Amino acid sequence: MQVSVTRVYFRALLAAVSRFNDKRGWVMSSHVAMSMLLALFPFLLFVVSLAGALTEGVHTEALIALTIGSWPDEIADPIAREVRAVMSAGSGGVLTLGAVLALYFASNGVDALRAAMTRAYRGHDPRPWWRQRLVCVIFVLGGAVLLVGATIIGIAAPLYFRFVIDTAPGLYLAVFGSETMRQTLTLLLLLVAVTSCHVWLPGYHRRVAHIWPGILLTVLCWGVAGFGFGYYLDRFSSYSATYAGLAGAMSALIFLYLMSAILILGAELNGALGDVDRKTDAV
Repeated sequence: MQVSVTRVYFRALLAAVSRFNDKRGWVMSSHVAMSMLLALFPFLLFVVSLAGALTEGVHTEALIALTIGSWPDEIADPIAREVRAVMSAGSGGVLTLGAVLALYFASNGVDALRAAMTRAYRGHDPRPWWRQRLVCVIFVLGGAVLLVGATIIGIAAPLYFRFVIDTAPGLYLAVFGSETMRQTLTLLLLLVAVTSCHVWLPGYHRRVAHIWPGILLTVLCWGVAGFGFGYYLDRFSSYSATYAGLAGAMSALIFLYLMSAILILGAELNGALGDVDRKTDAV
């Protein structure tokens, strides 16, 4: 039985690769990558502005770390540097107005992802255009609130444990003595984000039990690809010689291109498994 299940998943993975190529997955990945790159900076500005409006004492560095802290340093550092520059030079009113515009532009990136996920599953989103856009805006708002909430937890929890460090010093050191908390929160946010993309973006309601293979494939491949791309940039890349001042932007674009392709491939895997289930039910 175990061999049969393994064979089903292996065949589904091969079918997912074929579906990815047949549906011009690389083209869709480039579209999503460009849209997400254009949306990334507005989204970060919106998150920081929202954090400032909701609470005091939330550091920009903590928000940046949770958002792009898992990216290779060669990609994350230029983006983080520009966010710091804008936040240090902007006034509250300008940032509030900019946050409204940032919300709209960030939702464009989510809309590109919605189109790609829909195409991977069924190819058509039955919802009217205004509901599609509303879902994208909700995604941006939800992601911003999650980041702010996770940042508050990451700051407040260590402060609380300092009061009980005498009674539980081992727990404090294990959780807050290194980057354990940030890495754990980042992983949880990734799982929530990927699961949300599979559940709500395609326009077809699917239970988590039917989409976990694509989620698992995406998260695992993201980890491997992120490590490999960071190693490549550190050891072999010549982007700075080829693109000069655009090296950071080009590295980010290629990185997002790779991440987008993996996310779409995960959706194609679930779509292929869905086809297998439908054929089985028909028999």
